[in-house]
Amino acid sequence: MGRGDLTNAEWDQLESYLPPGGARGGRWSDHRRVINGVLYRVRTGVQWRDLPERFGPWETVYKRHRRWSADGTWQMLLSRIQAAEDAVGAIDWDVSVDSTAVRAHQHAAGARKAAPAAVPQKGRAGDEPGRSGLAESGSPPGGGGQIGECLGRSRGGFTTKIHLAAEGRCRPLAFVLTPGHYGDGPQLERVLEQVSVPWAGVGRPRTRPDHVLADKAYTSRSNRRYLRRRGIRNTIPERIDQQRNRHNRGSRGGRPTGFDSERYKKRNTVERAINRLKGFRAVATRYEKRAYIYLGTVTLAALMIWLRT
Repeated sequence: MGRGDLTNAEWDQLESYLPPGGARGGRWSDHRRVINGVLYRVRTGVQWRDLPERFGPWETVYKRHRRWSADGTWQMLLSRIQAAEDAVGAIDWDVSVDSTAVRAHQHAAGARKAAPAAVPQKGRAGDEPGRSGLAESGSPPGGGGQIGECLGRSRGGFTTKIHLAAEGRCRPLAFVLTPGHYGDGPQLERVLEQVSVPWAGVGRPRTRPDHVLADKAYTSRSNRRYLRRRGIRNTIPERIDQQRNRHNRGSRGGRPTGFDSERYKKRNTVERAINRLKGFRAVATRYEKRAYIYLGTVTLAALMIWLRT
């Protein structure tokens, strides 16, 4: 077993959720070796063609990663691990939200400008994409041009931005991608809508945090109305210009927002979660042309953080 490969304990947690393979005529074989190959690339950022031979043909490793990014297998594995942690009360539902800009390599440019046509799925009735392995998944909807592939120009140059929500133990709960020049505040609702941790038993997934912490970039009225509507308590500081405008309006300005400075200190959990994600070099620098493949890379990195924390 090489450095960074799945341990026996980690493999035991994932094996039962993966599509069956290895039988005669089956298309899947040796999931563990292929996943270790994807992990090697995500951890080191090497080109796919430069994968060591011990992981098998590089095309197999790349195509498996691309397919599982498209059909949601990586996200399914992350959700299952989160559900197992929540079942034993190991998730701190004080959630912090922030974003980080990721420099896009020059190889990330060049995706087709027109959105790709949907490829019809083939397979037997009842096949479950991502588990049976029999359905031929095409590219997911969306894409097309730099904005469609979440690439933009910002002060950092050619960048993509990862907006994420992290639970109180510095593990990513949910994340979305945008072009690098997009603002943070308008993405709060999108990020929190992605929070969905299934129950171990019967019932709908948990989607509402106990508390949300965020910096001044998220202090808009629309964000506060959204949090009130969902009944989510929050600790978000008010900008100085907002305080001044409220005072100038007198009684029409409304009451000042509550702010717990001691609780706000806990917001560093999202910064530490970002540092953990960027410990994976293929996350810290984006090489993929397609946004859905890069999102799969980020999802796999988050999955490993959950398995190893």
